[in-house]
Amino acid sequence: MNLGSDEQGMATLRLDIWLWAARFYKTRSLAKQAIVTGKVDVGGQRAKSSRAVRVGDVLAITRGDDTYEIEVRGLSDQRGPAPVAQALYVESEASRARREAALAQRRAERAGYQAPQSRPDKRARRLIRALGDIDAM
Repeated sequence: MNLGSDEQGMATLRLDIWLWAARFYKTRSLAKQAIVTGKVDVGGQRAKSSRAVRVGDVLAITRGDDTYEIEVRGLSDQRGPAPVAQALYVESEASRARREAALAQRRAERAGYQAPQSRPDKRARRLIRALGDIDAM
């Protein structure tokens, strides 16, 4: 491991490297882009990709519709298997409950939708086009 250290002797690691190693993002450049666009907060504040992460830091990570609130439990600059990556952090129970509730709500909203059995016929295509142009009716 190539871990740095701060002035108090505690091990530190760049935020973008840690997010990549913890498998929140597939590449370091995606992690850096997420940090730059404000999708990652450290201790309630926006961070730079070069910010030093320490054990005990609290991160808020927004990925798609999900928001993870995690506490850093370990540092690693190597991307390993998923069980090793999941050992680097612990997610708060409130965060997990919010994500599961949002997932259940999205599933319930999607439950009423049924894809059509076949392609629309000529008459249906005309109606679909007419809906786009209200004046055509």
